[in-house]
Amino acid sequence: MREYVDLPAEVTGRDLATKLISAGLEVETVERLGADLTGPLVVGQVLAIEELTEFKKPIRYCQVDVGDANGTGEPQNIVCGARNFAVGDKVVVVLPGAVLPGGFKISSRKTYGRLSEGMICSAAELGMGEDHSGIIVLPPGHEPGTDAIELLELVDEVLDIAVTTDRGYCLSLRGIARETATAYGLPLRDPALLDVPAPNGDGYPVTVGDLGACDHFVARTVSGVQPHAVSPIWMQRRLQKAGMRPISLAVDITNYVMLEIGQPLHAYDRSRLHGAIGVRRAAAGEKLATLDGAERTLDAEDLVITDEQGPIGLAGVMGGAHTEIADAPEAGTDPLLGDTGTSEIVVEAAHFDPVTVARTSRRHKLSSEASRRFERGVDPQAAAAAAQRAVDLLVLLAGGTADPGVTQVSVPLTPRTIKVAADHADKVAGVAYGRETVVRRLQQVGCDVYGSDELTVTVPSWRPDLTDPNDLAEEVIRLEGYENLPATLPRPPAGRGLTPRQRLHRRVGRALAGAGYVEALNYPFIGTPVLDGLGIPADDARRRTVTLVNPLSDEEPALRTTLLPGLLTALRRNDGRGSHDLALFETGLVFLPTGTETTPVRLPVTRRPSDEEIAQLDAALPEQPRHAAVVLAGARERSGWWGGGRPAGWADAIEAARTVAREAGAEPEVESAQYAPWHPGRCAALYVSVDGERVLAGHAGELHPRVIKALGLPERTSAAEVDLDLLQRAGAETLSAPRISTFPVATQDVALVVDTSVPAGEVEAALRAGAGELLESLRLFDVFTGEQLGAGRKSLAYTLRFRAPDRTLTAEEATAAREAAVASAVERTGAVLRGA
Repeated sequence: MREYVDLPAEVTGRDLATKLISAGLEVETVERLGADLTGPLVVGQVLAIEELTEFKKPIRYCQVDVGDANGTGEPQNIVCGARNFAVGDKVVVVLPGAVLPGGFKISSRKTYGRLSEGMICSAAELGMGEDHSGIIVLPPGHEPGTDAIELLELVDEVLDIAVTTDRGYCLSLRGIARETATAYGLPLRDPALLDVPAPNGDGYPVTVGDLGACDHFVARTVSGVQPHAVSPIWMQRRLQKAGMRPISLAVDITNYVMLEIGQPLHAYDRSRLHGAIGVRRAAAGEKLATLDGAERTLDAEDLVITDEQGPIGLAGVMGGAHTEIADAPEAGTDPLLGDTGTSEIVVEAAHFDPVTVARTSRRHKLSSEASRRFERGVDPQAAAAAAQRAVDLLVLLAGGTADPGVTQVSVPLTPRTIKVAADHADKVAGVAYGRETVVRRLQQVGCDVYGSDELTVTVPSWRPDLTDPNDLAEEVIRLEGYENLPATLPRPPAGRGLTPRQRLHRRVGRALAGAGYVEALNYPFIGTPVLDGLGIPADDARRRTVTLVNPLSDEEPALRTTLLPGLLTALRRNDGRGSHDLALFETGLVFLPTGTETTPVRLPVTRRPSDEEIAQLDAALPEQPRHAAVVLAGARERSGWWGGGRPAGWADAIEAARTVAREAGAEPEVESAQYAPWHPGRCAALYVSVDGERVLAGHAGELHPRVIKALGLPERTSAAEVDLDLLQRAGAETLSAPRISTFPVATQDVALVVDTSVPAGEVEAALRAGAGELLESLRLFDVFTGEQLGAGRKSLAYTLRFRAPDRTLTAEEATAAREAAVASAVERTGAVLRGA
């Protein structure tokens, strides 16, 4: 960073990270390389090697010249097991007294029968990478005794920055340096400001057949490249610190320039090119062997780089293996007998359409450093400068000669301008920045700004994410500091509030929580196996699901049609972890396709969709009613010193459903039913009246034993699920608070004998109908069966509470109301008054 910005000497990596975070970048870590490394660590030259053969593995006893670093000038004797060096090689030697990364202290010690006075180091031992295969062999130009810590740039601070998709320019040192210069108010030395020769007709021939997908293509040629030239240590180290592996000089130069300027490059071995380079769409079924060794079948939408023999690269993604830079020949081989390595290189610097590159990358499941940058937006004006920088490095480091020919195929680019009010950023942030601040900050971003009250802003080519006034306001706000924004509460407009649906949702949640249930939110995804486990028939509507195109899991590719799978999974998980007394609930949407859905439309992103377009999109959606569900297992009431407990059962599930209905202002009718996944003898159906029509609102009860076994649930697990939207339609629009009378209550008990097939709810409904308006509450307090009643008979005992709102009831009035209730039950259910 200091090569591009003159940072103060006292600025540390953490200081810089703080500034960049304040500017809106996500600095995840600051790694301090070499913080636990102390010397002496020096360059050494191997003088002699003695092979020790008496051990199980090959061991070498080496004499190494370390200059005056050891204080005597005498060679160091070092035992080493590596085999990748020879006499005369320059290596990295750590001397006694040094400490390597990880707290590894070096001292003279006897090993393998010899005294070892230090160690010859590998890259992994110095924290330079994970390579343990051999020691570091340095280029021959370094004198013995030279400080290797400085030579290898082992002490440094590396910032790990997570670059968001809209800040693609920060995937380069140039972009981060621009943010750094702005943060510190210092000038930037832009690495892309180079003297670039004008295009001419003498360069390598290039034809672009799709200027929409490739609007800029630069080709430069370098001849006389030395095949044996290697990347300098400083370049290798910088690539390693950026997470890239050094490969060869030509490839390392293209990677380094990409990291520096942000423009991906590709280098071709000119001897392997056949004719002109072309850019076109692939023919469906064409084949290409890419650099990763895979042969790929191309799609007609893929953009490819070609020569006369066909595709030689996936544009913006990865080059082809056929034209890659050839490795230099082994030392001592005869060039006449084989490849002499690449000596003539064609450098490509092009700008490709981000969408085309992104789709190709995903289509082939091939993500590269180049594709990541093109997808996020690369500066189209940087191609020529990046090519020039690569040429300069090839000439400097590989001894090449830049050919005078410069090829450039491009489409004239019109600068993008945005008109914005000078106080727009003020209104967005709620801060009075003023015109001068707005103009200064936009200019620091790289914009040209003109105008007074209304500004005309010309966006720089490296910021494709700046498209509208709000983007410009965001730039001003982030550079002024998000931390400087005042904290103000929004003022909601009058007359707004929760919708009736939202209010019901909150009431239901509070009521169930008050009844002892715990809310469990679950993913709305299901698969066929869970529906099989629930025992849902093949023709059941719940089997018709909406299948996702890109599911998070192949095991759950569809949207739920019932809330029970998620709740039962949560119950099973908690039971398996030791929580056995469970009562869970969830309110959420289910997705019920009707078969009449239309094909979804793709809505525009450049404007607000019209009402017709929104209606078309809505028509493509399945029905999405809101349901409420509960599941229970274990003890509903715990035992203790106060007495025995009570296990949860089907009645608790039914009561939970009634609780939900009461919050909606509805009073459901409960009938016995048979409906999966419930036990056929312990299942209740709940009906409500909607617009005068009796409609099924849900089910409750104990789950079927086969379901409990299939899903691994606790015994006697119970559940309920109701349609919350349907209950809202059936309930009162406005809930009235209960009236509290100051007059005393009159209590009457009644025991009725009915057939065991008669539901208690039916008897209760008959009693309510006959008791009239004086009835305040009705409660079943006893169920009795016995020989004295006869086979197939049961006794239901109820407590009836009567009260008038305006007077004290007389005994005669209470008795008359009780007798009317009994008469109604006798008439409607065939009940007999017990003891009569």
